[in-house]
Amino acid sequence: MKLGIVKEIRAEERRVAASPQVVGKWVKGGWDVLIERGAGDIASYPDAQYEAAGAQLVDRGTAWSADIVVKLRPPMLDDDGTSEADQMREGATLVSYIFPAENPALVERLATKKLTVLAMDQVPRISRAQKMDALSSMANIAGYRAVIEAANHYGSFFTGQITAAGKVRPAKVLIIGAGVAGLAALGAARGLGAIVRAFDVRAAVEDQVKSLGGEFLTVTIRESGDGAGGYAKEMSKEFLDAEYALFRAQAKDVDIVITTALIPGKPAPKLWFTDMVELMKPGSVIVDLAAEKGGNCELTKPGAVVVHKGVTIIGYPDLASRMPHVASDLYGTNLLHFLDEMGGAAGHKIDHDNDAVRPALVLERGEKKWPPPKKAEPPPPKPAADTAPPVDAGPFRSPPTAAVHPPAKSHGPAVRPPSRTVGMVMAGIGLLAAIAFLYLRYGTADALASESTRALLQHTTVFVMAVFVGMQVVWNVAPALHTPLMSVTNAISGIIVVGGLLGARSDGALYGSTMVAIAATLFATINIAGGFLVTRRMLAMFRK
Repeated sequence: MKLGIVKEIRAEERRVAASPQVVGKWVKGGWDVLIERGAGDIASYPDAQYEAAGAQLVDRGTAWSADIVVKLRPPMLDDDGTSEADQMREGATLVSYIFPAENPALVERLATKKLTVLAMDQVPRISRAQKMDALSSMANIAGYRAVIEAANHYGSFFTGQITAAGKVRPAKVLIIGAGVAGLAALGAARGLGAIVRAFDVRAAVEDQVKSLGGEFLTVTIRESGDGAGGYAKEMSKEFLDAEYALFRAQAKDVDIVITTALIPGKPAPKLWFTDMVELMKPGSVIVDLAAEKGGNCELTKPGAVVVHKGVTIIGYPDLASRMPHVASDLYGTNLLHFLDEMGGAAGHKIDHDNDAVRPALVLERGEKKWPPPKKAEPPPPKPAADTAPPVDAGPFRSPPTAAVHPPAKSHGPAVRPPSRTVGMVMAGIGLLAAIAFLYLRYGTADALASESTRALLQHTTVFVMAVFVGMQVVWNVAPALHTPLMSVTNAISGIIVVGGLLGARSDGALYGSTMVAIAATLFATINIAGGFLVTRRMLAMFRK
């Protein structure tokens, strides 16, 4: 099956849909890869690297005529209604950014060619689809690049310094929106030494912000901003008023503001107004990552850098494209996983039951398939009714009602403690052994009371009691703690090894007690080795 990679023609676009490394994997997977000559030049991927990876260098028309065409930007739509994708053959497949809610005319044009269209911007943000999530890959790059652009325009250090010439305070950075881009910006700014604060309407990201060393800002009004698919939703007027008051207070203190707020299918919300810009100190910088959707700042001009009363406002819509080398490689890797999810070169198909692919399907042979149908929610669990018989309260009793109890939350399999019968049996055996030992030790001078017999009974008693106590202790420990419990039993096993070595001493003959001591030493040694391995693995989980 032929896979075509075309050159992006949008003026500010520097990326290409796949790097030579990704193309090499496609070729090994059975794809016949056709790439337009010069497609990767601006991204520092010359044609020679694609040839070495196994791709065929072709002209533009041949690349567009492949069975599947992959690209980054949505196909350009001219004023006369013709599309860049008109060069595709009827019935072929296009995989690209589409933004179907914002480009209905483009979708209609692609439908006339009976194309199958899959939008990489519609890949759902679910755990299973993370490796295909191109929006997150590009947002990660854009967030990092936003900090680099801010540092380029900011007239001081990010980190604080004390020099012979004087003290320089660290820069203070405010990030609005702690999604993928916001967290990437937070990490980059902290890495440069800045003091970073972040605001988000979703309380769930607070721990993520703090884990990266940032301060999470909140407002007094409690309202959830969690929307579908991991995005934020629009908030109430009361919440927004409190939010704006917080921003005005921060504007007087911070040096750099990075805004990342977007709502799917809608223009970017205005969050940083002119009066907030004017409250900032001269020399401050605002980087608006939402510039392509209109911008979060009221003074943002998409594609331009403007200065308002000493404050620089950066409205680049192509921040990810300003790092084209790595961006092309990551986007190509997302495409690689996406095509593999659909069966690869040998078994390519669109499975409507695949929850990672179906949401991205915009057109199938010209038939509109977007938005995807909503899945039916599972029915709520039936409440358990209290089956206890009603209490007779005489002539004044009320009619019997079923007491509804909420289902208990499950946190894994229930731990069953040892039964009372087992405990009683074990205790009985231990008691009998203790009585027998006392009787033979102090109650008779018979031959049964020899030193070896008394020692055997003493060890048997200790063994039975140890089994009983150990069973009770271990069985009542939560399963989640079994692994750390195993790692700290090395000391106990060490005592067993010492006792086993002492008990294994003999005059050369192998008695029963000697063999038991040797076996005890062997098993305790195995337990010690396993305990150290478990401890090593646990510690490795916490190492950075």
